[in-house]
Amino acid sequence: MAISLKVFILLLVPAVTFLTTADETPYLYVLGVAQDAGFPQAGCYKSHCMPGWDNPETKIGATSLALIDPAGKKKYMFEATPNFPEQLFMLEQEVSTDEFNLGGIFITHAHIGHYTGLMYLGREVIGADQVPVYVMPKMKQYLMNNGPWSQLVSLNNITLSPLRNHAAVLLNNLKVTPFIVPHRDEFSETVGFSIKGPNKTALFIPDINKWSQWEKDIASQVQASDYALIDATFYDNEELPGRDMSKIPHPFVTETMAALSALSKQQRAKVWFIHMNHTNPLLNLNSEQAIVVRAQGFNIASTGLRLGL
Repeated sequence: MAISLKVFILLLVPAVTFLTTADETPYLYVLGVAQDAGFPQAGCYKSHCMPGWDNPETKIGATSLALIDPAGKKKYMFEATPNFPEQLFMLEQEVSTDEFNLGGIFITHAHIGHYTGLMYLGREVIGADQVPVYVMPKMKQYLMNNGPWSQLVSLNNITLSPLRNHAAVLLNNLKVTPFIVPHRDEFSETVGFSIKGPNKTALFIPDINKWSQWEKDIASQVQASDYALIDATFYDNEELPGRDMSKIPHPFVTETMAALSALSKQQRAKVWFIHMNHTNPLLNLNSEQAIVVRAQGFNIASTGLRLGL
């Protein structure tokens, strides 16, 4: 499928490259690292948001990954965010659609920052032709039975490809495996993904309630992976004064660091915090909190990061 798109503003943070192997090695390419609303958030005119309004180059898109397979000449996206136009353009600059066909989009769940970008595939914009969208059963039903998403299905702009818990999807020499995680599942189940290449494996969990509510041990999961891109929505419990943060549960970064404190520094270096709320000081890589995180051996994902698989 060929996609042509006139796009708007490309918003980038300087890229970090971790590719040292042959050109045929598949890799992850980070297209955004913010929480669903991006940075700055709509309606936020506080001091921490104003740099994003004053200088468009400091804007940050909602969390999304690209999976690029040079051997198979395919590219895939994880999440279709509200920043889909900019992120699709960023992916086009990385690998042109003339050479790399868009092989599909994997969706974790039905919160606005993770699927609403699908609207750009409709006839009002791209008018795409049968783009595979990989979804779990409840997510599939949600898209089929609710407009405007149902029109994407009926017009064959997208093709819903079913996922099953712990069932791998084979993509040439890549393997993508969804697994259910506890989250606020108002409209669909929520999954993370294991993304396995010929050499390395990445864990992608942008949203989860608390690690203690998951049937698996996060420290063991980090040890079993080469990269762990995990939920860093909020830094700590003091981040939203006046809000009951138990209503929007996420593992605080401080909690995650404590849960992983027994790991060696080499193991902690596998962690890339991602999906930061606009209030999260980790969005500023020079903040005191960001310095603390890196000093403890963890990493903070930024737009443009490449991780070889």
